Amino acid sequence: MEGVPQPTAIINNPADIGVIVGYFVLVICVGIWSMCRTNRSTIGGYFLAGRNMVWWPVGASLFASNIGSGHFVGLAGTGAANGLAVAGFEWNALFVVLLLGWLFVPVYLTAGVITMPQYLKKRFGGRRIRIYLSVLSLFLYIFTKISVDMFSGAVFIQQALGWDIYVAVIALLVITTIYTVTGGLAALMYTDTVQTFVIIGGAFVLMGFAPALYNISTACYQPRPDAFHLLRDPLTGDLPWPALIFGLTIISTWYWCSDQVIVQRCLAGKSLTHVKAGCILCGYLKLLPMFLMVMPGMISRILYPDEVACVVPEDCKRICGTEVGCSNIAYPKLVVTLMPAGLRGLMLAVMLAALMSSLASIFNSSSTLFTMDIYNRLRPQARSKELLIVGRVWILCMVAISIAWIPVVQAAQSGQLFDYIQSIASYLAPPIAAVFFLALFVKRVNEPGAFWGLIGGLLMGLARLLPEFAYGTGSCIFPSACPRLICGVHYLYFAIILFLASVVLVVGVSLCTPPIPDKHLHRLVFSLRHSKEERVDLDTEEEEERRRQETRQQQGVATNGAVEHVLEVEGPPASRPQGGVGRCMAWLCSLGGAAQRAPEPGAERLPDITEPPTWSRVVNLNAIAMMALALFLWGYYA
Repeated sequence: MEGVPQPTAIINNPADIGVIVGYFVLVICVGIWSMCRTNRSTIGGYFLAGRNMVWWPVGASLFASNIGSGHFVGLAGTGAANGLAVAGFEWNALFVVLLLGWLFVPVYLTAGVITMPQYLKKRFGGRRIRIYLSVLSLFLYIFTKISVDMFSGAVFIQQALGWDIYVAVIALLVITTIYTVTGGLAALMYTDTVQTFVIIGGAFVLMGFAPALYNISTACYQPRPDAFHLLRDPLTGDLPWPALIFGLTIISTWYWCSDQVIVQRCLAGKSLTHVKAGCILCGYLKLLPMFLMVMPGMISRILYPDEVACVVPEDCKRICGTEVGCSNIAYPKLVVTLMPAGLRGLMLAVMLAALMSSLASIFNSSSTLFTMDIYNRLRPQARSKELLIVGRVWILCMVAISIAWIPVVQAAQSGQLFDYIQSIASYLAPPIAAVFFLALFVKRVNEPGAFWGLIGGLLMGLARLLPEFAYGTGSCIFPSACPRLICGVHYLYFAIILFLASVVLVVGVSLCTPPIPDKHLHRLVFSLRHSKEERVDLDTEEEEERRRQETRQQQGVATNGAVEHVLEVEGPPASRPQGGVGRCMAWLCSLGGAAQRAPEPGAERLPDITEPPTWSRVVNLNAIAMMALALFLWGYYA
């Protein structure tokens, strides 16, 4: 490796270390404060923050949960390689996040659900859709979220610290897990709010710092002729404009409107107005990645063309450890080489904030999915305390999976990390987006149609996904040998085809099978969201059988102070050890004192989705203003 600078421990001075330590102290203090402020001993308190969050932590948490370290590394890397078009992934969300607040969340709230699979179960009945979606969602978390964040975090840590990857990653995961396990969603949303300021502030510093150091010729900016075009040729462009607008909207609808990580933050909102205002705040924040991540990536290509824009596989292997290209080091390279002491520590704190915020959100939401949709099905007699423990144990399992997955991501990642994320989503997510969209807006869709639409869409997606992984994505010098018939269609175009095919399959099967009567659909579809009539849940018989099973099991087990499954559980027996360590652990895990099993979500008093007229007009006008600004920017950079 002669002639190539190797990573050194650049962030090792008192100023940088002081900033990093101060950041961690701040985050932990906010987490502890939120633990003391909220009730974590119920399912609703732990998983939905008591449904009492106001608009600003909702919006900040939506943004921070979305912007992980994968965005810093992936957006900057793709910007360095191909220019501005990747910003369309961010600006598309400005419109879709409004769909979330105005169309999807009102139905989720009136349905009284905690998880997205739970909504489909109420909407269609049966178990197979809920279990299928829960398992697929956990699968997607591993391959498109956890693995990406872990890899991108490792790239930054290597460039910034020169530490062993596993030591640094394990340290991060330990801290992330502590405040995720102990605090629940409320701790995540308040710490997300703090970290949003850190992320934006630090990125603004770098955005202004890099251009000030160098006088850069315009010719150096252009890795390709259309690098400054947001909308590109529909046939030859790397991100064709029809695919970017329509295909990406499908992927965004899945992510923003039906993904547990995102929707869970909205379900924690104090009212529908607060949810809408939070979506608007998130939309405004999503304007920033173009300027804070994509453009710095392009600047990095100018300053370090031999490293960031390397082409020869042997050179790339020496520089960043992968032969397909080193564009992923664009952002970390800027940070560790340009910024002075103190500011380097701030930027590392920014990356740690993004990584920890994203991972913590994933761990909490995957815990909700596993606990409520899988474990609760396997052990319907489980009490509140058991469900809370299982949720925390599952987080630890996700940590172990994350660490074990790092070598796989290092070996299998494609040349551009952001393309990897979006391509996986394009092959697996469109059927889910189709089912959720039809479930909300088409009453005629039923369970057989939804189920076979999901299964058929999955098989079609795997028919594209598996060959592409088998042949590899290739590089500029050594293109992939995957047949053009299979891999020649751009992944966003494939998302459009897959979505339409899934819609046809869902509607076709539904029309060939009996419809669902309206008595089962009150407050579960958009047209009936304001209905006051009593809803007869499709899963009523299943729930009654479940309660009968619980009763039989409770009668067959001798317990001290046993109570009915749906009633308040008494405090811990006097014989339980109450030493100092035991009390401390009980407080940390919110297991001490009187623990309540929250009523089944459908049995809770349904949230009121009516809005004060004045505030409704305020949020509507703000939504219009944000869309106008977004259209101007799309047009300006098109």
